[in-house]
Amino acid sequence: MTTINEILRFLQVEQQPPSLAFLDGLVMAYTQCVPWESAFRIAKWSATPVTADCPRWPDEFWRDAQVRGGGGTCFESNYAFFDLLQKLGFDGYLTINDMHESRGCHTAIVIRLGDERWLVDVGYPLYLPVPLLTGQTAQRQTPFHTYTAIPQPGNRYEIQRDRHPKAYTFTLIDRPIPDAAYRAAITADYEDDGHFLREVIVHRVIDGRVWRFNSRTDPHLLESFPALGDPQSATIEPLSIADAPARLARLFRMDQAVLHRAFDSLAGVRSK
Repeated sequence: MTTINEILRFLQVEQQPPSLAFLDGLVMAYTQCVPWESAFRIAKWSATPVTADCPRWPDEFWRDAQVRGGGGTCFESNYAFFDLLQKLGFDGYLTINDMHESRGCHTAIVIRLGDERWLVDVGYPLYLPVPLLTGQTAQRQTPFHTYTAIPQPGNRYEIQRDRHPKAYTFTLIDRPIPDAAYRAAITADYEDDGHFLREVIVHRVIDGRVWRFNSRTDPHLLESFPALGDPQSATIEPLSIADAPARLARLFRMDQAVLHRAFDSLAGVRSK
């Protein structure tokens, strides 16, 4: 069983009472240590005959992160992070949200700090918590984007970002999701029509820059983007599928064998 102390050592964060500063530190550390990635879930899905056995629950998630450089997409990433936050004394709830016409496709966390509510999302990721104000638009500048939360009817907020060709990020449905329902959604996301089971995506902050790869792009590219105020420009590196497992393993410090299994799955080599 992965302990809180082991996770905090991995994130290089000192434990302290719940506060916005502590929450900021946890989110920033997570985005630098744990990738937003689909390779681990593809590798497990491709080798697991029973869908109910596919989910990577928090203990497995954090073990993969520490030992093999794994991460996850929003359902599992936010669940594991929320589990950690609860054990650290934070109060809040999980949500399941929309992106344009795609319903229930994205998750996020809402954390209560006194009378304040903060949107936390390591499954996209948002690079810092964003304030949620009833009936008011709120913003938060982060190292890479300024995020805006715009209230909408029906306990919804439209989340936007700057420094991106598409400002719209997702629509938060500010309604707590019971644990059993959220776990069922995680499992359902491993059905054949689940999200990110047919593209390898890896995304993480490395040395103050966002690095990302997405196998859906044609040609395949490894890209990086500087933080706000960094005079360096974005970089683009062509990357063939044949070279991708080794290159991504070196850059993101991920298990190369897992990346190979994920790319094999994309090529139709399924082991289940």
